[in-house]
Amino acid sequence: MSEFTQPPKVEVGYRGATACVAAGITYRQLDYWARTGLVEPGVQGASGSGSQRLYGFRDILVLKIVKRLLDTGVSLQNIRSAVEHLRSRGVSDLERMTLMSDGATIYECSSADEIVDLLQGGQGVFGIAIGKVWSEVEGSLATLQGENTATGEGVVGVNILSEADDELTNRRKRKLA
Repeated sequence: MSEFTQPPKVEVGYRGATACVAAGITYRQLDYWARTGLVEPGVQGASGSGSQRLYGFRDILVLKIVKRLLDTGVSLQNIRSAVEHLRSRGVSDLERMTLMSDGATIYECSSADEIVDLLQGGQGVFGIAIGKVWSEVEGSLATLQGENTATGEGVVGVNILSEADDELTNRRKRKLA
């Protein structure tokens, strides 16, 4: 393989039980959120009895964010709106984003100045730094078994994210190498 040839991207999906462990939720929550369309599996949906849902990294990241918002008392209706907004954003946008809430409304902040403005206005009560949640999910998935979606083979410790394999991720990989 020449230095200019990139290895093929491997898409890894995680079964429901693994997604629950990584996101810190119960299987009952995961099933309910999938059935109601709050957070649906992005790699493979259930297609009948006995089929397995497969969740991608981004799905698990959103699951963990939903759990944190619920734990702080944000209504499911407001969380649904926030999830729709998160789905519309690019992966690199998510990593730099902080979600702030006063318990009723969820605000997106992408800079320290926006956070300060929100706090000075008396609106922000708590914040979720998505970059921190991102790191936690990466750490969890590094030790959990996933599935190569092309071959169905089990993989452990592989965190190759086809969706998130952007310039920011590549820079981080080079920095760690």
